[in-house]
Amino acid sequence: MHDVLEILAVLLLATGAVLSVAAITTGWIAPGRGRAKVLRPRVWGYGTLVAMAGSGTFLFVGPLQGPEGNFPVSMSGMAVFAAGLYVQRQAMKPARKTSA
Repeated sequence: MHDVLEILAVLLLATGAVLSVAAITTGWIAPGRGRAKVLRPRVWGYGTLVAMAGSGTFLFVGPLQGPEGNFPVSMSGMAVFAAGLYVQRQAMKPARKTSA
């Protein structure tokens, strides 16, 4: 069972990383309910990439490691995940106007 969870986690993190790189490089976001809300797809891609890094750190250093997991590092991964969600939320707001 533990191996299946690790495989699922790797697949989900890899899918998120691929979708975020696609958003960063091309500006494309996968179809879905929230797609229309994203005004800046590249920023959303960066937020997703950061969130995937934090989620991977949390999972593979904490719960999937077992009882000997490193709690402080695992929780810092959760903080990085939250920062990624914050960046994704910022992608739903229009860009600031710059005066030239």
